[in-house]
Amino acid sequence: MRYIYAFLMGFCFLPLSAQVNELERARDTIEMDSVPAFNDPKYREDQFYATISYNLMQGKPVGYRQYSFSTSLSAGFLRDMPINERRNHSIALGLGYSYSNIKHNLVVTDLGGGKNNYAVMDEGGFDKNKLVLHYLEVPLELRWRNSNSIDHKFWRIYAGAKVSMLLYDKAQYEPDGGKTIKVRNDNNMNRFVYSAYLSAGWNTWNFYACYAMTPLYKNAYMESGEELKMQSLNLGLIFYIL
Repeated sequence: MRYIYAFLMGFCFLPLSAQVNELERARDTIEMDSVPAFNDPKYREDQFYATISYNLMQGKPVGYRQYSFSTSLSAGFLRDMPINERRNHSIALGLGYSYSNIKHNLVVTDLGGGKNNYAVMDEGGFDKNKLVLHYLEVPLELRWRNSNSIDHKFWRIYAGAKVSMLLYDKAQYEPDGGKTIKVRNDNNMNRFVYSAYLSAGWNTWNFYACYAMTPLYKNAYMESGEELKMQSLNLGLIFYIL
């Protein structure tokens, strides 16, 4: 009988013990959840970036056309340097890389002796024709945002300027059924391009616009005698990473 009583008493206290354990776990969870998020007074924002945009050429010569999608991509690092106590105003200086693939009907051919010929061609006269550009970039921007170190979803408006140094260029012309013609490191390309840009948006999605104040070419003329003064206008999206 003693064993039966002991079994019945243990069976009765088992639910009570389980309830006590549940209450202790709930109390621990509440205590952990009630700890306030730490507001870092020295936080920085948006120090890595990446862009994807459409390269829309400006100052086009007569007969010039773009086809397909002229892609521009860039990525880099920006050192965020807040200039007020709230840290929602700042200056950022960075270093980045950009790639452009401009698909158009401007054909470049090598005449020898460092001289090139530039001419527009009907789209039906070639299979592919593109200009590929690689730049090293140094951006400098002024920043406004309504962020803090706890909430990373906020509005931002960043305006800046950058200087881009040309690392490599290639004009590639592929006629229908003919041999591909490539012209690399064109002496008539501007080695340095100065641009102004603006990015604005909410959280992940931010509009990006960049206008090159420097033409792609210098002292370059079409067969017709018209000077090449094309400039890039990039419209797309920019993504920031803390």
